[in-house]
Amino acid sequence: MSVRIFAVGKKHESWVSEGIGRYEKRLRKPFDASWQLLSHSSRNGEAARAEESERILAKLGRDEFVLLLDERGRNVDSLALAATLRGAFDAGRSVTVLIGGAFGVDDRVRSRADFVWSLSKLVFPHQLVRLILAEQLYRAQEIAAGRPYHHV
Repeated sequence: MSVRIFAVGKKHESWVSEGIGRYEKRLRKPFDASWQLLSHSSRNGEAARAEESERILAKLGRDEFVLLLDERGRNVDSLALAATLRGAFDAGRSVTVLIGGAFGVDDRVRSRADFVWSLSKLVFPHQLVRLILAEQLYRAQEIAAGRPYHHV
């Protein structure tokens, strides 16, 4: 078990790669993460959303726990996120995190997701979302292990 991350868009910018690398070095199973960047569609609007969603769905297995990052999702604190991930791992499920493209994902992907998570009511650029996700995975790992990285 581990965490797979599918992100639609271009490769990590250098400052993002450096930040993600900082947290990835600290991640241990089952919280260790692997990234797969999916190219964005050359289309716009609904056509782009449908094409990218189709590519995402083709990569998902039946038994994995799918966590979708979406601005319309639930806004939870780090403790709840850690509990959500720990619950999936305890149930023997691998976790896949999805970051859609500029036009988001369609209802098929949203319906497939086990958990739809909003980082904030603010909108962030995708590059920054990737870095925040890496840090939150590390924080969730530390919370789950009872270590003092996260102060309650």
